[in-house]
Amino acid sequence: MPNQIVPADYEQLLRELKNRIRSAQVKAALAVNRELVLLYWQIGREILQRQGQEGWGTKVIDRLAKDLKQEFPEMMGFSSRNLKYMRAFAEAWTDEQIVQQLAAQIPWFHNCILLDKVKPKPERIWYIQQAISNGWSRAVLEHQIETKLYQRQGKAITNFDLTLPQPQSNLAQQLIKDLYTFDFLTLSQNAQERDLEKALLERIRSFLLELGIGFAFVGSQ
Repeated sequence: MPNQIVPADYEQLLRELKNRIRSAQVKAALAVNRELVLLYWQIGREILQRQGQEGWGTKVIDRLAKDLKQEFPEMMGFSSRNLKYMRAFAEAWTDEQIVQQLAAQIPWFHNCILLDKVKPKPERIWYIQQAISNGWSRAVLEHQIETKLYQRQGKAITNFDLTLPQPQSNLAQQLIKDLYTFDFLTLSQNAQERDLEKALLERIRSFLLELGIGFAFVGSQ
């Protein structure tokens, strides 16, 4: 059967496509994560400003959390506790450009760990750089902080060339699978499956058309 013939370079093509898909997944996850972290920083900044100008207290934050959760029930990020993290996040990072270039490159819970456990800004920046470069998961980041890696190996901050986390790294996998990301996009589980299936089928059809004669698309499940 002609559609059972596999080209000689098929395996190489498959490897290249797998790498391309994984890299695209990481880029997409980073883009969504960046918007999420930046949103949290902006909310935290608003809370800080209101506290300074209008004397907002804890009760107002609790009310804000309740109202936001009522408006966006599918999102987990608007608990009172998380709003207080947003305020602390904005207080720790006053420069939006630094947030975009560094803090927004790691998942939100990585940032929460740094807020809790690392106070000096140079040390916090160093850990962010190392987490990105080495693809640290949240657990690894926490372990490195607790074992005082910065004090043992830390050096002055150097020019940091932003690179994508390796697709196979724990950091990349956490970005892709982060529940906060899915909640931020407000996609239900059913919507995710339906939309993903539709998108995948379109990609498969296009891919097989590009391969040309010898390949066939049969069924949609």
